[in-house]
Amino acid sequence: MVSVEEILESNRALIIAEVGQAHEGSLGMAHAYIDAIASTGADAVKFQTHYASEESSSQEQWRVKFSLQDQTRFDYWRRMEFSESQWQGLAEHARRKGLHFIASPFSEFAVKVLLNAGVSAWKIASGETENPFIFKPVEDTGLPILVSTGMSSWSEIDQIHRRLMGTGSPFAILQCTTAYPCPPEKIGLNVMQEIRRRYHCLSGLSDHSGTVTPSVAAVVLGASVIEVHVAFSRLMFGPDTSSSLTIDELTQLVKAIRDVEMMLSTPVDKEAESANLAPLKTLFSQSLVFRRSMQENEVVTIADLTSRKPGTGIPSKDANKYVGMRLRQSVSELEFLRSEHFVWE
Repeated sequence: MVSVEEILESNRALIIAEVGQAHEGSLGMAHAYIDAIASTGADAVKFQTHYASEESSSQEQWRVKFSLQDQTRFDYWRRMEFSESQWQGLAEHARRKGLHFIASPFSEFAVKVLLNAGVSAWKIASGETENPFIFKPVEDTGLPILVSTGMSSWSEIDQIHRRLMGTGSPFAILQCTTAYPCPPEKIGLNVMQEIRRRYHCLSGLSDHSGTVTPSVAAVVLGASVIEVHVAFSRLMFGPDTSSSLTIDELTQLVKAIRDVEMMLSTPVDKEAESANLAPLKTLFSQSLVFRRSMQENEVVTIADLTSRKPGTGIPSKDANKYVGMRLRQSVSELEFLRSEHFVWE
């Protein structure tokens, strides 16, 4: 399997399917997502690794109180936890399916768990970009680092870039809008382009629109990384399902991106194409014919001419050349024009 670093160095986008919390704390569901994502042709599956006691407290408030099952956000994070051996099993399953295993750690403990599981690359979530207790152990691993900038100003992105440059690790900075689902006018493709222009580094899009359009557009504009949330259905319970793609939509997205990359990497030579299509052009074009029967010595007007397929005779574009010419012989209705029909002076 080609490494994440090799993909980042290539001319194709790294396509990441973000499960996030869509597994709802079910290990079986998490494994089912790996199987489903592997069938789409995506490069990587991504999870979020939460341990309530390592990252949260009783004071944490709900961003949006979506859950009737969990009394507190702490309870929600606790329900999302997997053991270290379970994370190892998920990572192994992903590798067997030909997927890179990528995760966002939300505590120092989560970094250790994921490193032991054999994570292929790190994703730093928007809210953790200034957290040294996560960033430092991540950068010490030397693995590729992907950073979302949904909550970052340009001055903060400047600092992120400087820090990433100091790691020596491969990295990409992703445009991300903290809106779920994100409307088209908030996607910020211009920000993705500005990241690449300003820092001369790889950029990409972490999309929460729940549609395929932004990611395809981002690849056309040079995105090196595409990250989209996935869910088995947008009707499922959970905070991110409304901003997720279904598995079928992810399959369509992967194909669309690979098709776009093929288009961008294979320029067409119009002159060569035209030469190759000359026989076909003859078949599909039309030739000049007489609109009516005419007698010898009559003078041809434009009203006397029309065209019919195939294009093996005098091209229809040359009609004006024969207007005003005198016939050497009589001709029939819809007879194809020939040079010998005319008196050449």
